[in-house]
Amino acid sequence: MSRRLNPAIFNEWVYKDISDYSHRIEVYVGGAGSGKSYGATQKVLLKALKYKRTILVIRKIQRTIKHSIWSLFLTHLRNSGYYDECRINRSDFEIELPNGSIFIFKGLDDEEKIKSIDGITDIVVEEATELTEDEFTQLNLRLRALVDFPQIYLMFNPISKKNWVYNYFFVGELPLNVKVIKTTYKDNKFLSVEYINELERLQYRNPAYYRIYTLGEFATLDKLVFGTYTTKIISKKETEGLKRWIGLDFGYINDPSALVWGYIDTISKKIYVVGEYVRKGMKNDEIAETMFDLGLAKDKSYGDSAERKSIDEIKDKGINIEPTEKGKGSIIHGIQWIQQYELIVDERCYKVIEELENYTWKKDKKTGEYINEPVDTFNHTIDAIRYGLNKYIKGTKTPKVYVKPIGL
Repeated sequence: MSRRLNPAIFNEWVYKDISDYSHRIEVYVGGAGSGKSYGATQKVLLKALKYKRTILVIRKIQRTIKHSIWSLFLTHLRNSGYYDECRINRSDFEIELPNGSIFIFKGLDDEEKIKSIDGITDIVVEEATELTEDEFTQLNLRLRALVDFPQIYLMFNPISKKNWVYNYFFVGELPLNVKVIKTTYKDNKFLSVEYINELERLQYRNPAYYRIYTLGEFATLDKLVFGTYTTKIISKKETEGLKRWIGLDFGYINDPSALVWGYIDTISKKIYVVGEYVRKGMKNDEIAETMFDLGLAKDKSYGDSAERKSIDEIKDKGINIEPTEKGKGSIIHGIQWIQQYELIVDERCYKVIEELENYTWKKDKKTGEYINEPVDTFNHTIDAIRYGLNKYIKGTKTPKVYVKPIGL
């Protein structure tokens, strides 16, 4: 199977360890464009072409697989010339290689089906920070087939020191069966000059993103905007009879589009966040199609009023969407309004949780005091939540906003 192993298609750091299977757990951590996921999956695929394996490929939520790790493996098969020799089941998300190796793609929200898979020899986890430590532990225990060099491959950006992966893999002495591979954009020879320039400009545009996505470093958190919230599995019974809200924040190349929805209990003062769909590169017709698929077309939704053209295009596709009402002080007003409610987030909304754990207040550069303004980072799903609750927020008086210490 090594007849198509052309060194030119690999980054150097991948190629030099392409046949090293000596560690049970391989951790691929790095910034945006570092090639970590691309390189890790190249190695896994080559391993499966050499030896007959049953490989479980995991993301937190099943619906996120199609446009991420699934597409990446298909790209590898096309580039290597094996695509036409494989059996590809697009409905069940399974790939069988010419030698009988099988890749099975599952979301952790399909837990029962995962339990029914026997003989797993390897596990690949994309965006491992989406998982809880307990979910990782359960996956690790599932890797018990009596084969040579069973392995788990974890890939993620170093988002926050609050995430379990930081203490698990980066604090204290590393276990002998774990190998950490850290990369940045400088380790990826396939990046365009334009993309490299965008990453380097983050130093001036967004220092927090620069540390994480350019330098590949874990972020050190300041004061969180939403210091208290609850995460749990939210049952349908819990939100029965409540009014649904739907919010949409637009993105495309550098930022994702974020679609978030939930329910509000204005009597008990509770906001439930029950679902999310977050992806880069979505065109307006794809957003509309996604909203139909998720059953979000009929109920009123609200999108960023700065994107009126996009809202009109989505509306023309049959989506019941309107622009938000924004003005001076609308961000802080929306935050203060939400803070009056108990915020309950379904634990499967990993992007919302990630942002809540990283959405912080700004500091005054001269005094070092926190001011009444959030950092414009980790706020795509949070903005979508504000937009979705627009009709409730706009009915309250907008306070005057002063830039001053907030006493946190």
